[in-house]
Amino acid sequence: MPKVKTHSSAKKRFKLTGSGKVKRFQANTSHLMRKKTKKAKLNLRGSALVSKADEKRIKSLLGLN
Repeated sequence: MPKVKTHSSAKKRFKLTGSGKVKRFQANTSHLMRKKTKKAKLNLRGSALVSKADEKRIKSLLGLN
């Protein structure tokens, strides 16, 4: 069997938590920030978890399944 290659863009965008869930960063933070309120920008700073529906697909991109 050949080695399973990790998807290069996925390894830059996602990290695994200690419990095995997949962590992601928030979208809408790269430009057009002057339109957004301070509160909206603060809320976009943190990370979030990938939804259950997408988790299996992301893990296969990371070579974990």
